Amino acid sequence: MNADGRLSIAFQTDKRPHEYRELAALVEGYGFDVLSMYSDLTYQPPIIPLTLAAQATTSIQLGPASLNPYTLHPVEIAGQIATLDMVSRGRAYLGLSRGAWLDAIDVEQPRPINRVVDTLRAVNHLLSGETAGFRGATFALQPEVTLRYRPERTKIPMLLGSWGPRMLAAAGPLVDEVKLGGSANPAMMPVARARLNGASSGIVAGAVTIVDEDGAAAHTRIKQAMALYLPVVAPLDPTVAVDPELLKRVDGLARAGQVADAARLIGDDLIKPFAFAGTPGEIVDQCAELFAAGATRIEFGTPHGLTTATGLRLLGEQVLPALRSVV
Repeated sequence: MNADGRLSIAFQTDKRPHEYRELAALVEGYGFDVLSMYSDLTYQPPIIPLTLAAQATTSIQLGPASLNPYTLHPVEIAGQIATLDMVSRGRAYLGLSRGAWLDAIDVEQPRPINRVVDTLRAVNHLLSGETAGFRGATFALQPEVTLRYRPERTKIPMLLGSWGPRMLAAAGPLVDEVKLGGSANPAMMPVARARLNGASSGIVAGAVTIVDEDGAAAHTRIKQAMALYLPVVAPLDPTVAVDPELLKRVDGLARAGQVADAARLIGDDLIKPFAFAGTPGEIVDQCAELFAAGATRIEFGTPHGLTTATGLRLLGEQVLPALRSVV
């Protein structure tokens, strides 16, 4: 594992309040570096789960992966992340992306690169306490628009969720990390680094995960977890050739709720580039390849195992220690 390699866990926001506290304490106890919460449409907004997680932990970094500046105004994004940073006593990070599936709620996404860049700059502007106002390409803040409280920190670590070359080139230099959401593919690490055009941002590989002692069962079950997002991310990976008609069929079935039927269309060859699935040893080997290829953090996403408890236990007790010991 490279010297900067970090490991993190991401949860879907579909749980009861007490579960976030319990899971956060468990993840921190295992020694993971970061805890993320997804911000997917029609699930719980991540700020409350993250706040509960912050109250149950003392050292782990926490953040949303990720918010978007179309369903949430940049001023609200700044306020939410500043509040999380206060609750966590300086452990928050902000994940930002253009957003996905917004067509389902009739939300347009004009000028996404400008909007994301403006949002990153505006959040920094508000945290810094500047009072001169802000004017970007897509919105402006008048001089009187400032935070009415003192933030925990005047600068918070930021992550950009994107695969696109233009977005990475424009916004990558403004963030600490970029995340290839839905990628577990070592071949994409040098591609992403090249797209950053010299920016030193870290690269995060993050995807749905199922680890189990029964590797075959993990491979079978992961396809259901992949069905919803594979049609979105597979066309973004220039190193993997996937039939567009196949992706269209998978997408149609998944959107119609026929996830099991969609999963049956996904070939075994698509698992490793777009998911983490298999025995603890297989996951360790896959992560070692990713770190060797240039990833600086790996994020294991929901559902983690055939059961959440089993998956987290295997990740925390077998995968994480094995990777920590790699020189």
